[in-house]
Amino acid sequence: MPNNSYVIDGLQYCRWSDKIFAQMAEGKLDAVHVTIAYWETCREALERIGQWQRLFQRFEPRIMQVRTGDDVRMAHASGRTGVVFGFQNCSPIEDDIDLVQIFHELGVRFMQLSYNNQSLLATGCYETEDPGITRFGRQVIKEMNRVGMVIDMSHSAERSTLEAIEISSRPISITHANPASWEPALRNKSDTVLRALGESGGMLGFSVYPFHLQGKSACTLAEFCQMIESAAELMGIDNIGMGTDMVQDQPVSVVEWMRNGRWTKDMDYGEGSADDAAWPEPVSWLADSRGFPTLRGGLVQHGFNAEEVDKIMGGNWLRFYDASFIPA
Repeated sequence: MPNNSYVIDGLQYCRWSDKIFAQMAEGKLDAVHVTIAYWETCREALERIGQWQRLFQRFEPRIMQVRTGDDVRMAHASGRTGVVFGFQNCSPIEDDIDLVQIFHELGVRFMQLSYNNQSLLATGCYETEDPGITRFGRQVIKEMNRVGMVIDMSHSAERSTLEAIEISSRPISITHANPASWEPALRNKSDTVLRALGESGGMLGFSVYPFHLQGKSACTLAEFCQMIESAAELMGIDNIGMGTDMVQDQPVSVVEWMRNGRWTKDMDYGEGSADDAAWPEPVSWLADSRGFPTLRGGLVQHGFNAEEVDKIMGGNWLRFYDASFIPA
C-alpha cells in the first residue's frame, strides 16, 4: 500500500484489548472513531474518557489519541492507530450547552444528536413521528459548528437529518449507515438524505453491521462493493468512506444497554425481534480490522481505480477531519 494511502474506520465499538489493537495494526488501520457513550450521563462519559487515557498509556506503542487530521498523519507515520472520540447520543451534555466545548477540549470530535429515540435535540429513527430539530438542538448545532465537533445523524430520523444538514454551517456526517434503497432497515438512509448529504459536502460511512446489509451475515464483498458504487453515483466519490459499526468481544449485556439504556423496563428489539437479541455473525470478509486489505482488494476487483479506492478507504475521512476538527 502506498505510504500516502490511509485506512480510516468511521466507527467501531469493541471491547478494547491488546488483541483488538494488534488486529488494527495488522490491518494497517490508521484511525478509528470509537464510541464513548450511548446513554451515559456527563459523569459516566468522563469515566469512559478516563478509561481511554489509561489505554493510551498502557498501549502507547499501538494507539494514540487523535484530535486533528495531522494527528492521523502522525499515527500513520509511527505505525499506530489513531483513536477519535465520539458520542452516539447527546446524553453526556445533559441540558447544558457549555458541555459541548468542554467535551471538545477533552477530544470528543463527533456527537450524534439522537440515538434511536427522541432526544432533547432531535428525533431518532425508531420513533413514529419526527418533528425535527428542537430549539435546543439548533443551539447545540451552532455550538458544535463553532468549536469543531461534527454532527452525526446515523441513528436519527429523516426530517431531523435533513434539517441538521440545512441548519449546520459545516458539513455533517452519517458515520455508520447504508442506503435504504439497497437494504430498507430503519437506520439506513433514503436517497433524499444521501443526495442532500453529498451536495452539502457531508460524509457517509458504510456499515458492515449485518442487520443493515442485504442478506445480513451472508452479504458478499461483491454485493457490498456494488452498493458502494451506487452510493458514489448518488453522492459523489468524495463523500463516502467506511464506518463499519464493528463490534468485537462485547457481551450481550452491551447490546441490551445500547437498545434499552435506562429508558425502558421492557426489552427493546428496535426493528428486529427476539431472534436479533444477540450479536450477529460478522461478514466473513471483514470480521475484524485485519479484513481491511481484503476490502481494498474487493474495491479494486469491482473496478474502482487507485485514487477512488484511496478515497473510500480513508482519504475522504482524512480530508473531512482536516476541515471539521478545527474551530470555526
